[in-house]
Amino acid sequence: MEVAELDYRAVRGSFAVPDDLEPLDRHPKATPPGEAMRYHHALCYGCGDDAVNGLHVVVTAGDGVTATATMRVAPWMEGGPGLIHGGILSAAFDEVMGTTALLIGVPVVTGHLEIDYARPIPIDSSLRFTADVLGRQRRKVYLSAAAHIVGDAGELPVGPVATSRALFIGIDPREHFAEHLANAQRPDEHQRWTKSSSP
Repeated sequence: MEVAELDYRAVRGSFAVPDDLEPLDRHPKATPPGEAMRYHHALCYGCGDDAVNGLHVVVTAGDGVTATATMRVAPWMEGGPGLIHGGILSAAFDEVMGTTALLIGVPVVTGHLEIDYARPIPIDSSLRFTADVLGRQRRKVYLSAAAHIVGDAGELPVGPVATSRALFIGIDPREHFAEHLANAQRPDEHQRWTKSSSP
C-alpha cells in the first residue's frame, strides 16, 4: 500500500460557520474601543495578572465587534526546540476569542475551537491577535481570529502564523460555575467575578 506524503500546511479544518447568523450590535456597556478588556479573575491562566505561569494575554476592544490582543512568547512556552507549543497557542486563541464575545454582552465558554497552524512561532517573539465576532444563533456565538508575529519595529509580516475559528456557548456565569466554586483557588474572588462578568 502506497502512502501519500501530506504537507501539514495544506491541511484545513472542516468546521463550517453557518450562513444564517443573526446580525450583531455592540453591547452599549461594552468596553470602549482602545481600552483593555478584563473578563476573568487574577489567577486566570489566560489573562490573570497573578497567574505565575499564565499567558498574560491582554485583549483590547476594537471598533464594532472586533478586538486585538498581545502576548509575549516566553521561554517556558517551548514545545519543539525554540518554538511555542501548539497547545499554548490554542489556549491564547481561546482567551482572545472568549473575551472578544463580551463586546456583544454575552459571557461564553468554548464549544469548539479549530486552529490552522501556518508557520512555526519562535520563543521570545511577540504575537498580535485580531479577533472578530462573526455572528450568533441563539446561545451559539461564532468567532474568528488570526495571530501574527510582530516585527522589531512593530510591523506585521505578510500573512498570519495561525488562524482560528470557534463556536462559543453563551452562559450565565453564576449558574455555570456554581458547583465548582469550592474547588477554586480564590472562591471569594470568583464569586465577585461571576456577579460582574457581563459588560
